[in-house]
Amino acid sequence: MAAVLLLLLLSAAALAARGALPPPEQAARVARVVLHSCDWGALATLSAQDGLRGHPFANVFSLSDGAPGPGRGSGVPYLYLTDMEISVNSNASLTVSLAQTPYCKKHKYDPQNPLCAHIIFCGSVVKVNDSEAAIAKKALFSRHPEMESWPKDHNWFFAKFNITNIWVLDYFGGLKIVTPEEYYSVKP
Repeated sequence: MAAVLLLLLLSAAALAARGALPPPEQAARVARVVLHSCDWGALATLSAQDGLRGHPFANVFSLSDGAPGPGRGSGVPYLYLTDMEISVNSNASLTVSLAQTPYCKKHKYDPQNPLCAHIIFCGSVVKVNDSEAAIAKKALFSRHPEMESWPKDHNWFFAKFNITNIWVLDYFGGLKIVTPEEYYSVKP
C-alpha cells in the first residue's frame, strides 16, 4: 500500500513538473490547478471611486491559495488589500489564466485560446477573521515576500475571495460550470 501511495505521489509530482493539466472532463481539478499555478488575477468589482462609482472596474491583484508546489493549494484565493480598493459592495468576479505561466507560451497558445485555460470565479471579497489571518499571511507572503515591506500606513488587511460560482474555460465548446462543493472536494 505504501508503495502504491509513493507511486501516486511521484506521478502527481511528475505531472506538475511537466506543466500538464488534468483532462478537460475533470473541470474541478483543472480549476484548482490553474488557481494554484497563478500568482495574480483580475478582480472585477463595482467602483467606489469618485467619478466611477457604480461602474465596472477591474484591477490586477496578487493572490495565493498556498505556498508554491504541487498539492499545497487550499483552493481559497487569498488577497492583501487596503480600504482604498474597497468596492461599492463585496460582490466581485476573479479571473485567473495560465497565460501568466510558461504553459501557454510553451504550447504556443494565445491567451484568448480556451486551451490556455482560465477560470472565472464569482462571489465576494471578505476580510478574513483572526484565526484565518495566519493562513492567509503564510499563503501570500510565501509567494509575494515583498508584501511584508509595503507601507504600513496603507492599513493592509488579509482577505479571501468567497467563491459562489465557478466557470472553467479550458477547451473549445464553451464554459463548464463547477460548484464550490466539487471544487473544494478535489485535490489539484
